[in-house]
Amino acid sequence: MAGVDTSGTQQGEGAGGDETVPADGAAAPAGDTGRGRARWSDRTGRWRRGWWPAAFALALALVMTLHSRVPNRIGNLGSLLQTFLPWVGLLIPVLVLCAVLRRSLTAVAALLVPLLVWLNLFGGLLLDKTGSGGALMVVSHNVDADNADPAATARQLADSDADLIALQELPHETVAEYEDALAADYPYHAVQGTVGLWSRYPMGESEPVDIGMGWTRAMRATVTTDFGDVAVFVAHLPSVRVQFRAGFTAEQRDRAAELLGGAVSAERQGRAILLGDLNGTMNDGALAPLTSQLRSTQGAAGAGFGFSWPAGFPMARIDQILVRDLEPVSSWTLPGTGSDHLPVAARVNP
Repeated sequence: MAGVDTSGTQQGEGAGGDETVPADGAAAPAGDTGRGRARWSDRTGRWRRGWWPAAFALALALVMTLHSRVPNRIGNLGSLLQTFLPWVGLLIPVLVLCAVLRRSLTAVAALLVPLLVWLNLFGGLLLDKTGSGGALMVVSHNVDADNADPAATARQLADSDADLIALQELPHETVAEYEDALAADYPYHAVQGTVGLWSRYPMGESEPVDIGMGWTRAMRATVTTDFGDVAVFVAHLPSVRVQFRAGFTAEQRDRAAELLGGAVSAERQGRAILLGDLNGTMNDGALAPLTSQLRSTQGAAGAGFGFSWPAGFPMARIDQILVRDLEPVSSWTLPGTGSDHLPVAARVNP
């Protein structure tokens, strides 16, 4: 007769002890030994994990949303952030990777917030808004004072078939080379200090514009086009630097932007174009004296961000073509010329 089993094995337990009943009395899923609970199918852990990636995601969204509120009092931090603001979005894929590694639905849900904010800020720039035609084509280029072949740069710009070419950072000793190379295609030109304007159309008298530098880095001229007179400003605002102790040194540029903005505001001619190296992006609130009254051709009729600097690996669009009472049709960058900037071009209609 069989004896009574008093070994303490519960009903349903196999002889090998491979299948046990959890302490809370609920049957464990087949093959689940407890090690697989950090899975997406975990009923509670997937929501409780990943609070740190989620918090960083929400902080990132807040920074992008309130970028214009970041103060410049400490090292011009606000302008520095706004200059490279599109690149802040690269943190989103990093946080996505963290969320995936943590298998956290909380972090994934939170990451939708900065993604939507970034798309709201820059999604429009990803669309191709370029059109065909255009009554006037303009080019602006910081040619670089250390350019090894000014004549070749000038010829390359002339090959673009632009109606107006604005140059910045013209050393006095190389002005003649640019003049000689552009003379055949551009019979009208004017140079003031280190900036110049070449035109296929007749130009009135040019004059320097004071931007507080102590020497001329901005000018204004009237160009008589097929559709009437246009006031053309050419400017090279002061450079900015990122220094360990001083931060983003942009005070001089900001003062120059205010003075240039005042000159544009005082311009009596309705149609106006500003061509130049502004050492700042359209996101930079410090350029509000200009962006509040002029329209960016890249934002209105470009495709992509149109980064122009540095030429080897463009990270920011600091070379601008801004217009008033003109309709941008297309905007783009031209191939490198040997300068540390890329030329920028646009077509506009009256």
